[in-house]
Amino acid sequence: MPPEHAAQPPCHWHTGTVVRGYGVASGQAPDSPYPAGSISLQAPLFAQHGVDLSGFFSGTLNLAFAGCRWHLSAPDAQVVELLWSDRHPAETFSFWRVQLRRAGSSDACSALIYWPHPETKRKHHHSPDRLELLAPWIEALGEGDRLEIGLDPRRCRCIRPQALQARLLEAIKFRVLAAQESFFAAYRQGSVLVASAFRAELPRLLPAALDLNDRELLEVLERAQFLYGDGIGCDTMNLQSGLR
Repeated sequence: MPPEHAAQPPCHWHTGTVVRGYGVASGQAPDSPYPAGSISLQAPLFAQHGVDLSGFFSGTLNLAFAGCRWHLSAPDAQVVELLWSDRHPAETFSFWRVQLRRAGSSDACSALIYWPHPETKRKHHHSPDRLELLAPWIEALGEGDRLEIGLDPRRCRCIRPQALQARLLEAIKFRVLAAQESFFAAYRQGSVLVASAFRAELPRLLPAALDLNDRELLEVLERAQFLYGDGIGCDTMNLQSGLR
């Protein structure tokens, strides 16, 4: 892992809520197959790959960020295909160095985002609005408490799909009003709206909307057609999807 004193860009702070995890990382779950916890088994192997967890609690801290999903890239460290248990195949892990503090406090500690790659992980997948952290023990911390995480926004981005959808809807509003059905013709194959065609236009319409997935892009098109167009071909079943 790169040295902690290496030059770091200014971090962005996000507030999350402590939520209960599966109890496998710490071994606290009654049915955990690892009584000492999975982190205690993994830590010596991570150390062999330059990831030192000696200053952290042997368990993960789970933070939820309502209405958000995380896009993580360019980790500070990665351990590929680590066979740490005989109970399942090898897993790949990525780590990002972050700062952690209680909400409203200026006293922060160093922590790591701990991300077992979903494609190599068989069980205990987390919601996309959550981050698993490795951090020092924090006294009197309980479920529902608020913590702030400071991270590099270029590599750890908090994406808020509903807000992005609303911005994109506003960005195309007057184009739809002016062009009506001809606006949607460019994004159709036959009678079906195609997300990939719409995505190709996003760099000039709203580059940030590239973070939306195909379903979310189609919801924007359908909502725009319902509100500003003639409504032909609009799937009204998708209009309850949060574009309010």
